[in-house]
Amino acid sequence: MIKVGDNVRFLNSVGGGVVVRIQDNIAYVDEDGFETPVLLRECVLVGAPAVAKATAPKSTPRVEREEYTKAQKIFSKDTTPQPTALPVVETAGGDVVNITLGFEPQNIKSLSQSGFDAYLVNDSNYYLFVAVSTRANEDSNWTLRYQGVIEPNIQEFVFELFQQDLPKFDRMLVQYVAFKQNREFAPKQPGDVELKVDATKFAKLHCFRPNQYFDGPVIAFEITGNDRPAVLQTLDSAQLAQGILEKKRQVNLQNRRDQAVSRSKSSKPVSEIIEVDLHAAELLDNVAGLGPADILNAQIDRFSEIMEANLRRPGQKIVFIHGKGEGVLRQAIMKELKHRYKGHDVQDASFREYGFGATQVTIKGSNSSTNRRK
Repeated sequence: MIKVGDNVRFLNSVGGGVVVRIQDNIAYVDEDGFETPVLLRECVLVGAPAVAKATAPKSTPRVEREEYTKAQKIFSKDTTPQPTALPVVETAGGDVVNITLGFEPQNIKSLSQSGFDAYLVNDSNYYLFVAVSTRANEDSNWTLRYQGVIEPNIQEFVFELFQQDLPKFDRMLVQYVAFKQNREFAPKQPGDVELKVDATKFAKLHCFRPNQYFDGPVIAFEITGNDRPAVLQTLDSAQLAQGILEKKRQVNLQNRRDQAVSRSKSSKPVSEIIEVDLHAAELLDNVAGLGPADILNAQIDRFSEIMEANLRRPGQKIVFIHGKGEGVLRQAIMKELKHRYKGHDVQDASFREYGFGATQVTIKGSNSSTNRRK
């Protein structure tokens, strides 16, 4: 238990000193005459309680003043043992930079009153010099929330987000430089990642989700994945208008197909092929602020919707256009077809028409629907 007078060092940054007072789980540490506020959980006890500095009386004889001066010199010597730096252990595959910033609620049962702890995950063999800033949409200047060095392969607390901060938390800027100490390394491009933030999600319980880097549910933002910084998607007015027209065209086309399905009461095979484009840009008006998991869920929901609408149309051919990419969406579709929609014919769609980025499903008899998971 850390108390006033203890010698401490900082857990996640360089420095330390003597605890001069404790208030609201914050220790005020004397570093060379300056008080530094640090969370108690970020302090580590490294020695016996410090000897209080000798205080000279206002009026003392010369001899006593000389003794006091000697005492000052003795007590001013730093006898605190220096913390031993732990060696950096590099991991296989860690020479690509992966950075995630997650917000963990302090009281998930009362999100309307809770603060949020921001943790930055450095999943790489590189040190990162990082600066995190935020601003409101209407502001032109940024507010610095954190700056410091994050060690390799570590999760570190970077700042606390309060309820009063949320109305001005529309944009987040993460800037970083990657490097290694005492060894050669391949240089990385500095990162300058700006993200849109939907602050209303911090009041919604379902928006806090499990993440591979955290023990509890969080709102997580991928800053960099496999050396590729996240990109803020922006559209000019012409692009936006074109996108709206294209979206309307797709909606009208899908409505016509859905109406054709609802009018069809025959169980005879259907020759017309249904094409379903599962690219995020076709399904969602705006993907800003959505993580890869959110986008994948929307794509699988659309896949399931089309499958359910055609299960009673044996012979119906459906081409799901998922793109080549890294194969994540295709794997998710194949998993659904294997476990939830068993018994239908599955093959790669025509390479001439779709390249490698599409899968064709041919609906079998309605009996195959009994294999679906309840």
